[in-house]
Amino acid sequence: MRMTKLKAQSTMQTRKIGPFEVSAIGLGCMNLSHAYGAPPAADVAERLLLSALDAGVTLFDTAALYGMGSNELLVGRVLKSHRSQFTLCSKGGMAGVDVAADGKKVRVIDGRPEAIRRDCENSLRSLQTDVIDLYYLHRWDKKVPIEDSVGALSDLVRKGHIRSIGLSEVSATTLRKAYAVHPIAAVQTEYSLWTRNPEIAILDACKELGTAFVAFGPVARGFLTSAPPVEANMAANDIRKTMPRFMGDAYAANLKLLAGFTALAQEVGCTPAQLALAWLLYKAPHIIPIPGTTSVAHLQEDLAAVDVQLSAQVMARLEGLVNNGTVAGNRYNAQANNEVDTEVF
Repeated sequence: MRMTKLKAQSTMQTRKIGPFEVSAIGLGCMNLSHAYGAPPAADVAERLLLSALDAGVTLFDTAALYGMGSNELLVGRVLKSHRSQFTLCSKGGMAGVDVAADGKKVRVIDGRPEAIRRDCENSLRSLQTDVIDLYYLHRWDKKVPIEDSVGALSDLVRKGHIRSIGLSEVSATTLRKAYAVHPIAAVQTEYSLWTRNPEIAILDACKELGTAFVAFGPVARGFLTSAPPVEANMAANDIRKTMPRFMGDAYAANLKLLAGFTALAQEVGCTPAQLALAWLLYKAPHIIPIPGTTSVAHLQEDLAAVDVQLSAQVMARLEGLVNNGTVAGNRYNAQANNEVDTEVF
């Protein structure tokens, strides 16, 4: 069980994403439907979403792929009556598709304009809304020029189906090509103390273009918490079982980093998860972390990170402790690495 030292504020700090002013910490909804073992029961997921809204979260992030469509259905059903109170984000260009016409959906990356239009239409129905505030290209389909995919998204803006465009897991070069077609409101990529690749180029490119950077996996997929995952206890369908840094000798080496990290959190007066999130908030004002959780207590813990004060000295100590040189193992396996378009050290 994770510790909780600070209570969430009743009034959340805000940051800018495209034309929207949103809570400084958003909510990633993926793990309410899949990714880290069995998803929670429907009532637990519903309680989490409504608790986030009550706590001041105004940025909710889902995708066509999550739960092969079930996550959008969940978010749409639970939050439709509160639609005016938050910024709704979803993603297309990677979705569950019944390729064999046997009723079984498989993950397909498809950035063709017709596929993007199809995904968006499905998302609008699932989310029970007339418009999606921020719609991402979930993966750049490298068989399709990024300009063509963004052109299709631009058409969706003109038609009023989406209000702004985002990209996920792209390089600075790809972002600039996309931006030449249409302004990009946000780039979403994994970013935490132990995944520092965005610091190579994409963070600076976002700052230059006025594009928000949305950090998923901000507590390192549960690693930078007071209850890091135990490798032997991970479910067979836990996606971390495919990630080298959570496996074998690499994970054993990484676990040794936690003693120093936890001690620093205690020194600051917060929990490890709060320290990881506060580090992101202090890195730059255009960064918005979107932790995910199935626990209301963990949600409250995460949101309280906005109250954590970090000095330049603590920031330097953190970055010296957990970084691309001290973390063992890649973040993705070979197949997943081939599917993303991010700079690597």
